[in-house]
Amino acid sequence: MSAVQTREHPALRRDRLAALGPLGKPVNLILVGAAVFLLIGCLSSQIFAQQTVVGLAQGAVYGSLALALVLIYRATEVVNFAQGEMAMFTTYVAYQLTTSWHVTYWLAFALTLLIAFVFGMGVQLVFIRPVQHTSVIAVVIVTVGLFILIDGVVGWVWGADIKFMPAPFGNTVYHVGGVAIARQDIGTILVTIASVGLLWLLFQRTKLGLGMRAAALRPASARLVGVRVDRMLALGWGLAAVLGAVAGLMAEASEYSLQPSFMQPILLYAFAAAVLGGLESPVGALVGGVMIGIFLNLLGQYVSFVTSEIRLPFAFLVLIVVLLIKPTGLFGKKKVRKV
Repeated sequence: MSAVQTREHPALRRDRLAALGPLGKPVNLILVGAAVFLLIGCLSSQIFAQQTVVGLAQGAVYGSLALALVLIYRATEVVNFAQGEMAMFTTYVAYQLTTSWHVTYWLAFALTLLIAFVFGMGVQLVFIRPVQHTSVIAVVIVTVGLFILIDGVVGWVWGADIKFMPAPFGNTVYHVGGVAIARQDIGTILVTIASVGLLWLLFQRTKLGLGMRAAALRPASARLVGVRVDRMLALGWGLAAVLGAVAGLMAEASEYSLQPSFMQPILLYAFAAAVLGGLESPVGALVGGVMIGIFLNLLGQYVSFVTSEIRLPFAFLVLIVVLLIKPTGLFGKKKVRKV
């Protein structure tokens, strides 16, 4: 007798996965498996736990900037290549406030976020809006031009030498069960969580957030119901600049130094995180940032030839693998276009 092969009907497969609950989805299985692996590793090794905490702090920075990229991509379907330089510029603004004008750090932090919001809106109004309805390549060229322009302006105003800002969290190190945890890492994680949480509340619990989501996802339909799409898009750019400013300030606090190029590698990590999570998924951007931050730290600790100089190529290796296996990212969905 010959064996008869049967193929499971797609509807039956969906029902079976639904019966398994949230764990039936492959992405959730991957995340649960990664969480179990990290938990076991942290309980087994103090070094593993310490590197995981450091990676979590770095991943929070990557995730914050990746979320800024996702906000703009959802509105324009274009990656803002100037996002890192915009974050760098606002970090220099904070430097000016704290060192030259002697403003306390956290007051300068709040003022910088306000300036970043106005700056982001201004960029959208002056540079992006005139070309946003022409072609995608035109917007890309404008963002690349902004990258060069901001880099040049910062170098002209503040110079290219390394500068230093006050440490916002101090240099205290806590020891928990033999694991050394810097207050800087804890502060970075908490500030990022607070920023993202406030943004989530804005988008999910306010009419303004609803209008911004509608303008980004369905601009034509949003106009029909009275949403001022251009204004919402400008607000979106402003909020993306705020997230970038948070990422820049936390990155500077982690690196203890400031120079015009310090956000460029972080932008590349953030881009890899956004692609890993899905360029249209805010949750994916955050998860992707955390995954890359932890992965690279553990890789640098346990794989001898992975030095700080080649961590970036490894991040892009992850990006290429994701694009080959799942081009939409972990949380992305396939688009269906009706013709």
